[in-house]
Amino acid sequence: MKYIILLLCVFLPATLLAQSRYGVSGMIKDSTTNQTLENATIAVLTAKDSILQSFTRAKADGSFNMNALKRGKYILLVSYPDYADYAENFELDSVKSSKAFGRINMILKSKLLQEVIVKAEKAAIKIKGDTTEFNASSFKIQPNAKVEDLLKQLPGIQVDKDGKITAQGQAVNKVLVDGEEFFGDDPTLVTKNLRADMVDKVQLYDKKSDQAAFTGIDDDKKAKTINIKLKDDKKQGYFGKVDGGIGTDKYYQTQAMFNAFKAKQKLSVYGTLANTGKTGLGWQDSQKYGSSSGNVEMMDGGGVAFYFGGGGDELESFDGRYNGEGIPTAKTAGVHYDTKWNKDKESLNTNYKIGDISITGVKNVLSQNNLPTGTINSNNNQSFDKSMFRQKLDATYQLKIDTSSNLKVIVDATTRSGKVTDSYDATSVRGNDVLLNESTRDITNNTDGKVFHANVFWNRKFKKKSRTISFTADEAYNENNARGFLNSKINFYDSTGRFDRRQVIDQLKTEKVKSNVLKTNLAYTEPLAKNFTVVVNYGFSVNNSTSDRRSYNASGNGYTALDSLLSNNYEFNQLYNEGGAIFNYKGKKGTLNFGTRAATVNYKQIDEFTDKAFKRSFVNWNPQASYNYKFAAQTNLRVAYQGNTMQPTINQLQPVFNNTDPLNITIGNPNLKPSFRNEFNLNYNSYRVLTEQYVGLYGSYSFTSNPIVSNATVDSAGRSTYQSVNFNKNATNFYFGMYSGRKVKSLGSINIGLNLSANGNTAYNLINNAINYTKSYNYSGSLNVSKYKEKKYDLELSAGPNYTVSESSLQKLNNNGYGFNSSGGFNIYLPLKFQIGSDGDYQYRAKTESFNQSFERFTWNARISKTFTKQDQLKISLAGYDLLNQNKGFDRSAYGNTLTQTTYTNIRRYFMLSLTWDFSKMGGSTQAKK
Repeated sequence: MKYIILLLCVFLPATLLAQSRYGVSGMIKDSTTNQTLENATIAVLTAKDSILQSFTRAKADGSFNMNALKRGKYILLVSYPDYADYAENFELDSVKSSKAFGRINMILKSKLLQEVIVKAEKAAIKIKGDTTEFNASSFKIQPNAKVEDLLKQLPGIQVDKDGKITAQGQAVNKVLVDGEEFFGDDPTLVTKNLRADMVDKVQLYDKKSDQAAFTGIDDDKKAKTINIKLKDDKKQGYFGKVDGGIGTDKYYQTQAMFNAFKAKQKLSVYGTLANTGKTGLGWQDSQKYGSSSGNVEMMDGGGVAFYFGGGGDELESFDGRYNGEGIPTAKTAGVHYDTKWNKDKESLNTNYKIGDISITGVKNVLSQNNLPTGTINSNNNQSFDKSMFRQKLDATYQLKIDTSSNLKVIVDATTRSGKVTDSYDATSVRGNDVLLNESTRDITNNTDGKVFHANVFWNRKFKKKSRTISFTADEAYNENNARGFLNSKINFYDSTGRFDRRQVIDQLKTEKVKSNVLKTNLAYTEPLAKNFTVVVNYGFSVNNSTSDRRSYNASGNGYTALDSLLSNNYEFNQLYNEGGAIFNYKGKKGTLNFGTRAATVNYKQIDEFTDKAFKRSFVNWNPQASYNYKFAAQTNLRVAYQGNTMQPTINQLQPVFNNTDPLNITIGNPNLKPSFRNEFNLNYNSYRVLTEQYVGLYGSYSFTSNPIVSNATVDSAGRSTYQSVNFNKNATNFYFGMYSGRKVKSLGSINIGLNLSANGNTAYNLINNAINYTKSYNYSGSLNVSKYKEKKYDLELSAGPNYTVSESSLQKLNNNGYGFNSSGGFNIYLPLKFQIGSDGDYQYRAKTESFNQSFERFTWNARISKTFTKQDQLKISLAGYDLLNQNKGFDRSAYGNTLTQTTYTNIRRYFMLSLTWDFSKMGGSTQAKK
């Protein structure tokens, strides 16, 4: 409640403010031809510090008018492509509340003689097409500030306490340096380590896909991107940071980074060692390191995808990612080098990363399984100890063969090894609290794997506009090996709770999986009319893979007795052909895309033990359409449709039988038929640079006909056998939301935002031949406030309620409940170079019909620091984390007929003393010396 009151105190005054009556007007024309200059940029800056106060564009007749100004001294700055900037000082006061500039004559740069000198202030913000460019020198920053501190001052950009960047209401997942990737896709590596005084300009835009950038045909694949352009004199020299801290309860955290820039060459080295949840830099993207689930499944296009991660799918494996559960210890390091040569016709970008992470912890899962005749309630305790070591080397080479053709080659290789040790202790009772079964399981698994990947992309533009051709070839080799043990004991009880029987499993399990996939694609673009083009493509792929999984029962001579029921040796062969045509019509403000892809797949699976073959051939159809309309430079609407044939996965058709969890067994169904999904999407974004106001709407609705659902049979002992079947009713999914925000200058330039969202799904499954209808919805909203004052303070606050609907038709039980989330933080800069700060996060989940306990957590952190040296290069800090010792792991979820509540160990209260040293020696570029 206190957060809501605080938000109301901030928001309510904003609605009572009156608009200013001060304004300016004028007319922009060419000095020679008298032609009006439509869309000329007119900016009003304060005369004292050149801070942007108002901004507009000239109308079709060249006129402009701005009224939302206060009294004061200003600079009027007018700019237009190929014309010299025009600047004039003026003043608004109680006597002269408006300024009419009349006709402003602009002079072409080409006509300026040497005796004509035009001196003007640099524009703080420029809009070049779809790109918004910020001039870094127009924004004040503190000494030794990082790029993250600069971004916090830029209009329409927010950075939260974890370094997550939001621009114009959308998440930014890619930050480039001079247009090049820097250690992959980890934005914080750039924003938290590069110095802000090295930056010349910050560019914000929607980055198109490589194919769209090449052909000029928008494929609607975009990513909000920030490009950091460095100053010329900052591309020569070195800089870095060393950070180390030691805390109570044996917590520690260290990080070091060194960067050396020389013209077009960049060399960077980093290393981290921590057990505080900091797992390193740039390891987020699991696919780049060849890690995933280790399954085999059908792709939407019809191909069979083989995913291999830590290996050991027969038992349990670890993919090397920390998801917040347990206490992690991480050691990572990396080297980055990129360069350009031969007049920028050739470039090389390379990275080497090595890392080791281990996680220990305990977890408790309470679950409720709803059956036609009652419920089964289970309590499962787990302790885990898992680790992963891996290293990866990658390189990207690009060559501009000539003015019309390019070549791009990517190669990467990864090696990894992992270990998992899990122990389970579970109890299940019937709905009348009578004991059903008790079980213990101990699992150990050692894995190792190798990945090699190569990709070649060639493209060429012809003399005729929009006529292009491109070719892609992709080769991927994946190898995984695993060796582990399963020890399980299960006690079963009859309907009265008396002991019935015991099942004991003691097995050695081994796994050898290999995959070799070759993919190719040829695309040709042909203009059919001035604004109408077509992209025709054909591609094929060949997939040859093997999977040898074996189980050995314990015997007098060790683990030598092969269990034929749980052992198999499969060979997978697939030939995949795809063709399609996508049409593109590009109007003045709108772009229409429509077309379809069709794929034929021939799949063959051979059981080497029995010499039996399983064959399957099918055709997939994937229609698509989208329309993109740009109302203005920063206002856009997009609607889209996509249809996908969804084939059954290999595990649904003919699964590899395993007994890792003896109480839950899956069998196959070779009679499964494909389902078809129809998906509709809507996105609307609007942003105004002047008021820093953004509004966004987004939504998606999809329905799947003939869906593949789970058919579970639960016996009297509580053992579940699962089989996939087709169902005759549609399954649906949806999400909708809106976000808006603006900077309220009358309140001291406070950023205020509102977010609303809803998502959910409806689905069916069968339990003991009874139909179970489930629905899961979530509704949430939040108000956000943030403010940044240079050398004074910064603060942010977000709070809002949520409501979850989670219901099952069987037993009419639900997990519906309210919740509330809020977070906030501040930093205050004190005299004598002291700084204090604090942040907190509050979560509340009300009790539900299924779970009779509510959950409440408030994690509070605080810190104090002092900087030394003239440039604040040395800093000593004392911080306390989770001061109230409430950082308990918690989650609730619903899937099919099962409701679960999970609690787990997490990083708890500790204090840390740390020292940070920033160093740099930049400047002296060849261009600067000239």
